[in-house]
Amino acid sequence: MMPLPDRWLSSFLVRADGQLTLFDCGEGTRIAWREVRWSFRRLGAICISHTHADHIAGLPGLLHAIANAGRIEPLDIFGPVGTAYVVNGLRTIAPVLPFAVRVTELRGGEQFALPGELSGNCVAGKHALPVLAYRVERSRQPAFLAERARELTIPVHLWSTLQSGECVTWEDGSAMPAQVLGEPRQGLAVAYVTDTRPLAQIVAFVAGVDLLVCEGTYGNDEDEAKALRNSHMTFREAARLARDARVGRLWITHFSPALEAPAQFAESARAVFAETTIGLDGLTDRLTFSAE
Repeated sequence: MMPLPDRWLSSFLVRADGQLTLFDCGEGTRIAWREVRWSFRRLGAICISHTHADHIAGLPGLLHAIANAGRIEPLDIFGPVGTAYVVNGLRTIAPVLPFAVRVTELRGGEQFALPGELSGNCVAGKHALPVLAYRVERSRQPAFLAERARELTIPVHLWSTLQSGECVTWEDGSAMPAQVLGEPRQGLAVAYVTDTRPLAQIVAFVAGVDLLVCEGTYGNDEDEAKALRNSHMTFREAARLARDARVGRLWITHFSPALEAPAQFAESARAVFAETTIGLDGLTDRLTFSAE
């Protein structure tokens, strides 16, 4: 709800193929962003969970930073119903930009394209106003069976075309992708869930993601009634969500300003889901495809 001297407000940045997607834009996001030294110009989309100030009030300053970085390509903003009204209001102090800002309002269940060949999806959560949980996926092409391509005497310069899913022909023959591609391979997936109760539909929605970034507004189990009343989660509830969804790893974030030392409550989450990390400013990681 408010920044602390050693803790910024909500923002989560995903990079794929050098292209960036931002999830939420709390006050001070562009300052925290500078610490990781990623280019503002590369930002192609912003996904807003909901329009409370601690998740969107940093937008005008960020838009100025993107403009100063030289971006001229359109910027997409996705969010729940009401996002366009709030974005338009915030843009009264960022009215002139060298790029178009395209706002798309979502209700949950929609699929949409994101930069870096990512695909996005969302589901509605439960909060004081419309809120969305997001899931982002990067698909993976099947392995190219080079030995099979040699057996079929396919010219090497046509291999990349087949690998991209297109049929090829040459003087002595033709081939279809299915003839030289292996079985489907698992891609990568990340989910971002904040300011909501741990609903059954969210458990199903984030199932199997490699990384779940999830709110844990309250560290103490004794605050579960408060979490229920305010449509938030405790650390333990976030861990249960991760466990039930069989995710790879869990990052807990979005702490109450009254929670001065979140790490003190780490065990209440790890007792439920061992692969839990208590979030901190600048926390980063790299997800890569498996060796298979």
